[in-house]
Amino acid sequence: MTSDDLLARHRAVLPSWMPLYYAEPIELVSGSGRRVTDAQGRTYLDFFGGVLTSMIGYDIAEIREAVERQIRTGIVHSSTLYLIRQQVELAERIARLSGIPDARVFFTNSGTEANEAALLFATNHRRSSQILAVRNSYHGRSYATMGATGNRSWSASALNPLQVAWLHSGDRLRGLLARLPEADRIDAAVEDLREVLATQTAGDVACLIAEPIQGVGGFVAPPDGLFAAWKEVLDSHGILLISDEVQTGWGRTGEHFWGYQAHGVTPDLLTFAKGIGNGFALAGVVGRADVLESVPAISFCTFGGNPVSTAAGNAVLDYLRDHDLQANAARVGAILADGLRAATADLDHVAEVRGKGLMLAVEIVRPGTVEPDPALTTRVLEACRAGGLLVGKGGLHGNVLRMGPPLTLTEDEAREGLAILVEAIRTCASAEVAA
Repeated sequence: MTSDDLLARHRAVLPSWMPLYYAEPIELVSGSGRRVTDAQGRTYLDFFGGVLTSMIGYDIAEIREAVERQIRTGIVHSSTLYLIRQQVELAERIARLSGIPDARVFFTNSGTEANEAALLFATNHRRSSQILAVRNSYHGRSYATMGATGNRSWSASALNPLQVAWLHSGDRLRGLLARLPEADRIDAAVEDLREVLATQTAGDVACLIAEPIQGVGGFVAPPDGLFAAWKEVLDSHGILLISDEVQTGWGRTGEHFWGYQAHGVTPDLLTFAKGIGNGFALAGVVGRADVLESVPAISFCTFGGNPVSTAAGNAVLDYLRDHDLQANAARVGAILADGLRAATADLDHVAEVRGKGLMLAVEIVRPGTVEPDPALTTRVLEACRAGGLLVGKGGLHGNVLRMGPPLTLTEDEAREGLAILVEAIRTCASAEVAA
């Protein structure tokens, strides 16, 4: 069976709005460490990790063995109507790590479901369907999470069960706050919050949902400390803060275990997914007990926190902590970030290199402007693939290269990937200038 056959079969039975990377899409058939191999036998260094999900890497013995032990018991599913030891143990650990006092945990299968559940808890607790969300955000593909998504490219329906009022994102490159000096942006964002509450809401507001670093939005981050400044206002109104940690959790930013910790504040709820399962479907919400208990009827998630996925989750958390991967993310991420900034400083096509730890982005623009250049970004993506490197793409305008490698990435692998990436950017930018 050739890849062309598989591509034709894919197009015949799967919807066209499910994108595939590359002009000639690839099928990944095996992986080891930070490398994957396609059906044609070509091996790539993976800097995207299945959209920041293969957080520990591929074919990790400790995780594989934990899953196999659970499978050998014959119990791969029991539902939450029965006690699940792996689920309870993982919930205990996540509750402790969350920093939220007297926390409770509810497991789901995906980040979308986790954010949907968090919005359910918050709106029930506050008895209000009004929420605050952030422009350029992404929270999922269900009705409520699409409604809270501030990026129209990823909002597949105009229907919305929520009343949403929108806040500025703190984008440093473009937008109203970008025009201000860095020192003035937090005050301006807080003033924006106060004005939105005064003009766009009525009565109680349930929550603000926000990403410490916007994932799909292109790894855009507000100034450190903004969440704390926001929360001071939110607390005065009884409004809950939900930190969407689907992409920023588990030490990926290097400097902290959770993205919210850069802001000097503890949220009322946080959502998690992706990396904790290292490819197994595992996600959830951790938050204040009184908020999670705001469910007036029976509710559960059939597969959420099942024995196999939570066995994987416990093994991932063990590996993450035992190998201090947060520190590795900081150290290796600095090699990439510093190298990218130095190598592209003279390129007018690169507007910004941004991010923290192993969550990095390069924004590609038309020379001398901040006008997005998605076509050049796609060419760089293709050139990286040709050079043996897989990276991601995102941002509001599709002009941002995203890197979220496994947290086990070595210094040598970081330098190898950096060289491929820099060569791809410079070659594609030079070709465009020549044209």
